[in-house]
Amino acid sequence: MRLQTANARPEASILSTNKMLKNTYLLLSMTLLFSAGTAGLAMVLNLPHPGMIITMVGYFGLLFLTSKFSNSSLGLVFVFALTGFMGLTLGPILNMYLNAYSNGHELIMTALGGTGVIFLGLSGYALTTRKDFSFLGGFLMVGILVAFLAGLGAMFFAIPALSLAVSAMFILLMSAMILYQTSAIIHGGETNYILATVSLYISIYNLFLSLLQLLGAFSGDD
Repeated sequence: MRLQTANARPEASILSTNKMLKNTYLLLSMTLLFSAGTAGLAMVLNLPHPGMIITMVGYFGLLFLTSKFSNSSLGLVFVFALTGFMGLTLGPILNMYLNAYSNGHELIMTALGGTGVIFLGLSGYALTTRKDFSFLGGFLMVGILVAFLAGLGAMFFAIPALSLAVSAMFILLMSAMILYQTSAIIHGGETNYILATVSLYISIYNLFLSLLQLLGAFSGDD
């Protein structure tokens, strides 16, 4: 009887992890598609960028609501509201690249492809090796805070070199975040698929924008 119980526990844990992964990646796929749709709508309508203040208030406000209601059906409503809103803020940025660069389409597609390769590669590595990347938690918290503050400084003081450095930092940080979050799902550190989805979505979003900025800066076409 004890042997059967011991065997049942790992099996139940594996089933729970597989369900968590399935729900997370399914919701992530849906939110990415929805976000792409709202970004495309913003591009077609040629909507202006809402600005830093509205973007920050909308982002943190919807992120708070998503986290608050992550254990209820309202969490799904707010996660789509958050990703849809981020898509709307992305559309004007993409239009800017299309208008400012003769190879704007190539830059966007290259950044999109690079984001996909990085995400799939890192997620696949974490899933296949099943290594525990929980040790990255403290580093990520400090690194993201420093990068965010440096990004604000680059924007307010108009320092292009610092802006590029921040983009490079975010590529490394978001790559580490993908490893950290995927590992947390595998090892039971994250059991809420809505919160896991939001974390991965934000990582992908920032990774894409950072790659796009670097590609634009080094394209030699402005």
